[in-house]
Amino acid sequence: MSLDEHARQLQRRNAELSILNSMAQALNRSMDLGQTLHAILAQVAELLDLQTGWVWLLRDDDGQSYLAAAQNLPPALAHNPQKMEGSCYCLDTYRDGDLAGAANVNVVTCSRLKNLVDGTDGLRYHASIPLYAHSKKLGVLNVASTDWRELSPDDLQLLYTVGDMLGIAVERARLFERSAEVGAVEERNRLAREIHDTLAQGLTAVSLQLESADALLEAGADPARVRQMVQQALLLTRGNLEEARRSVLDLRAAPLAGRTLVEALAVLAAEAPLPIDLLVTGGSQPLPPRVEIGLYRLAQEAINNACQHAQASQIVVKLVATPHVVTLTVEDNGCGFELADVADGRFGLVGLNERVKLLNGRFHIESTPGKGTKLQAELPLN
Repeated sequence: MSLDEHARQLQRRNAELSILNSMAQALNRSMDLGQTLHAILAQVAELLDLQTGWVWLLRDDDGQSYLAAAQNLPPALAHNPQKMEGSCYCLDTYRDGDLAGAANVNVVTCSRLKNLVDGTDGLRYHASIPLYAHSKKLGVLNVASTDWRELSPDDLQLLYTVGDMLGIAVERARLFERSAEVGAVEERNRLAREIHDTLAQGLTAVSLQLESADALLEAGADPARVRQMVQQALLLTRGNLEEARRSVLDLRAAPLAGRTLVEALAVLAAEAPLPIDLLVTGGSQPLPPRVEIGLYRLAQEAINNACQHAQASQIVVKLVATPHVVTLTVEDNGCGFELADVADGRFGLVGLNERVKLLNGRFHIESTPGKGTKLQAELPLN
């Protein structure tokens, strides 16, 4: 090897180590899985001069795949999230166990792009990097470029190292989420004990005061003394009522009642008095609990409004989840209304708008008298 070649190789290795160090810092900077995946995609793009990448992850509960992160998807995929649904060649290969080890990290034809003509930005191939944690399958990292070249053994080994780092980060983020869930259960148990120690004792005190008042009445005691005990019981009751309200706010059950958002929406649609078509794209993608609850409440209120006020015969509910944003659309074929009437709070639309704003989202209304109403909420996921 000549001196120049040796210098170039050394320079390349230093660059790779620098970027791997940056990746490690990005992985340690956040426990948020979405932020971690997007940071790694950006770093891989810089590392190998690639424009496009995306990450499939497998759900812990049922093993279903979902698009967890994406960078610069071509328009044919970015504008049609349904094309990123379901399985594909690289996922099938991964599930079959034929995509393991650095020797098998290689270029494959993308089955989602090969039959498309427009909107692909010239992309046809990508490299697939399997993600594991202690032999447990986590998902696949895909990276692509319009001027794809054959990957060198060094490139393959580097991508395999990135996959190892990312797999560890994914598993760590999931363990952190599970620990947060355990913490929530412990908090609910603490509140349950608090209710027992406050409400139960308070109600016992009220009961004793009323029993004493009743006994005094039977004995013909001074009415003023009886009134004093009744007033004391009323005072205790008011205090317990406030305590009950506080506890209910702390402990109220999540509206999804242990279901996934898609399952809860399906139940909501089935129980509605009008026919509802539920269309879901990206339903396997996990969402933050507050986003799931917010979307469910939005759908619930929008459906109730349509059923009670719109004189509709059909409602369509669409849920589209991508790595960056989740969109809920509720559209009916009812009587519609003038948008100028929204200002006075008709149909609870002001409340819907406020709920969306609390989730840092955007709320949009389209309505024409006699032609129905369309409500849409877009909530960011990062």
